[in-house]
Amino acid sequence: MLGLMMDRPLLVSNLIEHAGRYHSDAEIVSRTVEGPIHRTSYAEAERRAKKVANALNALGIRPGDRVATLAWNGYRHFELYFGISGIGAVCHTINPRLFHEQIEYIVNHAADRLLFLDLTFVPLVEKLAERFKPIEHYVIMTDEAHMPRTSLPNVICYETLIGAQSDELSWPEFDERTACSLCYTSGTTGNPKGALYSHRSTILHTYAITSKDAVGFTSGEAICPIVPMFHVNAWGVPYAAAMCGAKLVFPGPALDGESLCALFEAEGVTTTLGVPTVWLGMLKTMAEKGRKPPSLKRLMVGGSAAPRAMIETFEKTYGITVMHGWGMTEMSPVGSIGILKGKHAELSTDEQIAIKAMQGRPLYGVEMKIVDGEGRRLPHDGVAVGELLVRGPWVISAYYNDETASQAAFDAEGWFRTGDVCAIDPDGFLRITDRSKDVIKSGGEWISSIDIENAAMGHPDVAEAAVIGLPHPKWAERPLLIVVPKPEAQPSKEALLGYLSGRMPKWMVPDDVVFADELPHTATGKLLKTKLRETYRDHRLPA
Repeated sequence: MLGLMMDRPLLVSNLIEHAGRYHSDAEIVSRTVEGPIHRTSYAEAERRAKKVANALNALGIRPGDRVATLAWNGYRHFELYFGISGIGAVCHTINPRLFHEQIEYIVNHAADRLLFLDLTFVPLVEKLAERFKPIEHYVIMTDEAHMPRTSLPNVICYETLIGAQSDELSWPEFDERTACSLCYTSGTTGNPKGALYSHRSTILHTYAITSKDAVGFTSGEAICPIVPMFHVNAWGVPYAAAMCGAKLVFPGPALDGESLCALFEAEGVTTTLGVPTVWLGMLKTMAEKGRKPPSLKRLMVGGSAAPRAMIETFEKTYGITVMHGWGMTEMSPVGSIGILKGKHAELSTDEQIAIKAMQGRPLYGVEMKIVDGEGRRLPHDGVAVGELLVRGPWVISAYYNDETASQAAFDAEGWFRTGDVCAIDPDGFLRITDRSKDVIKSGGEWISSIDIENAAMGHPDVAEAAVIGLPHPKWAERPLLIVVPKPEAQPSKEALLGYLSGRMPKWMVPDDVVFADELPHTATGKLLKTKLRETYRDHRLPA
C-alpha cells in the first residue's frame, strides 16, 4: 500500500522561488571583481535568474546541455546556479586553479556549449579557447562599461545578454532525478572525473546540511562561503542559504586574511566556511590586529584535516566555534560534521577540542563502513583502522561518462571507495588517518602522515607541515617531515624532532626534517604529496 501524499518534484528552482517569495528582502552582498561592493536581494536574484533562463533558451540551450562557469563567489555566479539548472540544463562549475591541460580535458569531456567567465579569467580562457571544441559562446560576467578587449570568439556581455530578456518565467517541472550540476575532481592522478548531481540529490543534501545537528543555517545569520563556488558548489552553501533565507556575503577574489576580516566586520558575518590554508592567513591577520571580527561566531573547516592547534586558537583565543567536516566531490560533498553530542557538554574544553579535531560524525543519509585489505568489515570501535566506504542518496553511483573509473570506484555491494583510511568510534565520529596512497607502511605498522603533520603544526615556529614516506632498507618506508617555518622563525631539526618525541610513539617520529619556503597544493587547497614525493625522491634518510 502506498501513502496518499502529493508527489511534488524536488527541484533546485524551488529554492530560489522560495527565497524570492518569503525572504525577498534578505541581502546578497558581493565584493565584485570590478571592485565595488554590490548589494541585491533574493527577490532580485530570482528575477535575474529568470532572465538568465530566458537568455539560455534564446541561445538554444536545452535540457541536459552543459553550461560552464569560470567564476568567483558573487551574485552573478549565484544567479547562474539557478538560471541554468532551473530549465533542466546542467551547471558545470570549473576550477580555474587546475592545470591548463585539465581544464581543456574537462570542457571537452563535458561537451560544454557555453562558458560564463569572470573578468579575472579572460586571459586564461584566451590561451585555451582554440582547444575548447564544443564552446559556442563566451559570456563575460560584467557590464558594458567594464567589457575588455578580447580575442575570444562569439563574446557576449553578461549584463547585455540578460538585460534583453524578460523576467517573466514559470519555472518548468520535470523529473527530480534530472541532472542539475556537474563538478570534476581535482585529478591529482589521471584525468579529472565528473560527479553529476541530480536535483533530488542536491535538495536532500541541502536539507541535511541545513539541519541543526549539522551546520544549522538559519534566516538570522550572515553566511560567508570562502570555499569557492567552483569547488563542489561551495559545499552546498548557495542552496542552503536560499532554503533558509540567510544573508549571503560573497568575498569575490579577495581571499587574504585582511580582506576577509574587513568584509566580515563590515557585513556582520556570523558563519563562514573554508579550507585550512585560508584560515591560517586569517589567524595571522587576527593576531596582528589583536582581535576577531566581532560578529563571527562559527567557522567550518574542511577540504583537508585541520590541525588541532588551529582549532584551539580559534576556540580558546577568539571564542569562535569550529565545526570540522569531511566529504568529497563524489558526495556532493558533505559526509560528516563535528557537532558535539549532548553528553559531551560535561567534558573539559581540551577534551571537547580533541573530539572536534576528528572529522565529525555522519549526516543522516550517509552510511559508512571500514574494511580491511580483503574487504572484510571492521568494527566501529575507534581503534580498528581500514579503508572507508560510503553510500547514500547524495553519493555518486558512477562517474560521468567514465566507465573505467566507475568500475574501480565501488565494491561488490555498491559502496563507494573513498580512498581514505580511518577509524570510526561507536558514536560515529570519524578519524581520518590518511589517504590510502599516503599512509606510510613502516615495519608492519601503518603511520598516519596526517597525525604527524597535525602534531608538527602545534609547534610555535611552524607555519605549515607535510609528511611523506621515503624508502628505507630495513623498515620499507619511514616518514620525512617537510616544514615551512613562520616568518622570522628558525626552528632546528633537533628541536622539532624533540617536540614530536614527546607527543607520539618513538616509531612514529620522522627520521628526518627538511625546511622549505612553501608547500605545493592541489587546486582545492590540499597538500600535493605527489609533487613532494617527486621533489624529495632522492633525499637520503639518516642511517
